[in-house]
Order: sequence, then structure tokens, then C-alpha cells
Amino acid sequence: MSDDEPAREPLQEDARIDALEKRLAAAQQREEERNRPQVSGADASYRSGNRVLADLLGGLLGGSVIGYAIGFFTGTNPWGLLVGLFLGIVVAFRNIIRAANRRPDE
Repeated sequence: MSDDEPAREPLQEDARIDALEKRLAAAQQREEERNRPQVSGADASYRSGNRVLADLLGGLLGGSVIGYAIGFFTGTNPWGLLVGLFLGIVVAFRNIIRAANRRPDE
């Protein structure tokens, strides 16, 4: 009995299925490329510039407001404002220097 050949021949793989699988794989690859986040150097530079601007403005405004408030409540208003503004500038530049020394991939 084992020597008998089967009544039907085994089915060959259909060429249409192979073509469909290839097209499906190509479509999935195109979709992955389309959905991949596009981060360019210009975008990273733009974010870095905004960060520097925010640090600088925040240091200046924060230092001047806090210095004015301290000067107002202690009665040494122009000196409190000047000291607060100076400390705000120092903090802003320290943050900018720290950001400039950071590696770009972090």
C-alpha cells in the first residue's frame, strides 16, 4: 500500500500568492518609512535655539521680578533689583553653557 501513488498530485504553490506576499511586504515597508518620525538637524537646532532663548528670558525676567520684590520689601529697591537682575543673568548664562556642553544625542 505504501508503494501506491496518491490519487491526486500534490498542489503546487500558486504564483499569485507569492506575488501577493511580495506586494504586501513592499507595502508594509513603505508604510513603516512613511510613519517613521522625521527628525532633521534643523529641527534639533530650532529646539536648541528656543531653549537658549527661554533660559535667557527666564533668567532675566525671573531675576528682575524676584530682585524687585526683595528690594521693595526690604526698602533697598534699586539695589535689590540690580542684584536680582545680575543673579538672573548669571543663572541664565550658566544654563546656556550647560546646554551647549551637552552631547547632541542626549
